[in-house]
Amino acid sequence: MNNKRMSEKKTMHTNNALVSLSKEIEYVADKVSQSVVSVRSRTRGNGSGVIWDSDGHIVTCNHIVRKLDNVEVSLNGDSKSYLAKVVGNDPYSDIAVLKIETNDIDNIPLKPIEIGDSENLKAGQFVLALANPYGQYPSITQGIITSERRSLGGAGWWWWASMTDNIVVTDARLNPGYSGGPLVDVEGKMIGLNAAYISSRGIAIRVIKVTNIADQLARDGAIKKAYIGIVTDEIHLPHEIGTQLEPSQDKGLLIISVENDTPAKEAGLLIGDIIVKFDNDPITNILDLRRQLLKQDVIGKPVKLTIIRSEKKSELTVTPQEASRSG
Repeated sequence: MNNKRMSEKKTMHTNNALVSLSKEIEYVADKVSQSVVSVRSRTRGNGSGVIWDSDGHIVTCNHIVRKLDNVEVSLNGDSKSYLAKVVGNDPYSDIAVLKIETNDIDNIPLKPIEIGDSENLKAGQFVLALANPYGQYPSITQGIITSERRSLGGAGWWWWASMTDNIVVTDARLNPGYSGGPLVDVEGKMIGLNAAYISSRGIAIRVIKVTNIADQLARDGAIKKAYIGIVTDEIHLPHEIGTQLEPSQDKGLLIISVENDTPAKEAGLLIGDIIVKFDNDPITNILDLRRQLLKQDVIGKPVKLTIIRSEKKSELTVTPQEASRSG
């Protein structure tokens, strides 16, 4: 008899816990869905976006709106479609910013997404991914953060990792149309922008990077990038050369072309030089160099390059210039 009562009590407790969990997920989903929109175009199909501010800015993925000037957006539960201008996009981060084009913006029920903390994420942390590719009916999946790593590497990942290196990896399934929607924590605060589903893993761009890029795109329409005017290829360093470096490293970037009238030419870089450090940070692949050239404060700033020339370590100073927006 006592065993029966204990079993019934345990069952009731489990049921109550599941009901409570279900209610919490429903609450978060309803709260966040008010900030998720559909993004549609005739040539690109459907995707999702996030209401960024009350001025009508929408953040989505660049691959949804690439090379388009305008798209249509629809809010959750709103049968209307609004024309949105693509005010800026950045293929390297896969982030784009739209702006709803209307003189009646104050009368559109815009609810900006709440921003969370994406710097202190832990493996095992519960997350929700939301989307609204068709306008009126939001969609949601759940999962956990499966890794605390911030970038992807290895065969099959390189093409995408070169675009987004500040990412969140989860096991939340991202169905078609989830790109551009938010990844949120248990409080409904955005920690990432859903961007891809690769090898049964959901990939989202951390919101700290989204915020930085989106603010620049809304303000300037593009991301300023530095360039020095070289073409490179990854190379393995012989052991006796790699050990000259502190700390030692086994890879670098071999210069295979130097353009005329560029910072690299002025600095004296030559074909055959191997770049191993940029401003004292190790350079082992093209992604390392790209990260350095995407830093806003590097444009017009003299930077020390450590190179291997004729099997000996040397140092040169290069001053990166701003790359043209069309290039």
